[in-house]
Amino acid sequence: MIQLTASYLANVLDALDKNAIYTYPNAKTRTEIRIIDVRMPEGPVTIKRRNPSKGESFDDAASQTISSKMLWRLASAIKENHPVNIDRIFGASYNTRSALESLLLHTECFYLCYPGRLEKVGPNTEVKAGHKHILFDPANPHDQGKIILKEVNDMVVTEIDREVRFDSLLLNSRPSKKVDIELNRRHAQIQVLLIKAAASMGLITWVASNDHSIQYNGQKLIEMDEVLKSMETIPALLGYPKAPEAGRLIDCIWFTKDGKKIPAILEIEHSTGVTSGLTRMKNFMLEAPDLRDMTYIIVAPDEIREQVFKKAAQPQFGKMNVKYLSYSAVEDLYLLSQRKIQGIDNIKFFHTFLESIISLE
Repeated sequence: MIQLTASYLANVLDALDKNAIYTYPNAKTRTEIRIIDVRMPEGPVTIKRRNPSKGESFDDAASQTISSKMLWRLASAIKENHPVNIDRIFGASYNTRSALESLLLHTECFYLCYPGRLEKVGPNTEVKAGHKHILFDPANPHDQGKIILKEVNDMVVTEIDREVRFDSLLLNSRPSKKVDIELNRRHAQIQVLLIKAAASMGLITWVASNDHSIQYNGQKLIEMDEVLKSMETIPALLGYPKAPEAGRLIDCIWFTKDGKKIPAILEIEHSTGVTSGLTRMKNFMLEAPDLRDMTYIIVAPDEIREQVFKKAAQPQFGKMNVKYLSYSAVEDLYLLSQRKIQGIDNIKFFHTFLESIISLE
């Protein structure tokens, strides 16, 4: 079985005719694509797009980039003869994701398919009509330059294998409002996913001290083997005596197991009020100034991405170079990290899930 890499995807895209014009799988989409350049070995891929029905031309079109990060993220998610939903992989991220999907479908090893999906309706589970997916089938190549539909009537994609059960997740306090219970529980779910994903990548996690008593599977978070008990003696912070206190309430801080490096500092925000989390991370940075190159990340729902970008792009947080990690990306990161993928640098792999915060104005 082939384990895809960014290099593999770059190679198959580079093999496409750069003088050809490529269309989208949806016949209603009038936009066309042309490949300008593929930088080897892992991208980026430079493309141009036009809509001829609007009188647009490739000569006047701006160049756009399919990044190496995109190629790595998609490659890590693909398994042979297993339908993959591009929109699910990238969420709302990357405005060239549909172009990447379309170009891959024109290569000889990728097919368009519409597998059924299981949907739970009350106590019953029903098979519903499927959404658009791509299917990697290298054993049965088709003519290059064409989009070929593969019938997969016997195949059903289920979201069950994406779910992590949190029935045993107990909060350390009982909020007064029902909506607060839901928000706190989702916050704790994402926190557990980040702890588990970090452990799979060989990392250990500091969890905010006010969350230590949250229980998962009958065990407090602070009692989990994957959770750091104290930051006071961690090697990376020995020269910064005030840093442990500054980081005490940060939701998750990832350390290497030897405690010498900090790959990520993560604040989980369920609503648009992200300023407090950004401020906590900034205070931590100020107490450990030589650690400014660490990656500061806001983790938030996909639907509030734009609001997160606006707040994190404010000048007072500029030196932090904040990144965004969506809830759907956390779920994908967790699931992919459980596969024990070999031959990929864990931190490089993790960074394929992050988006840089830029001003949206």
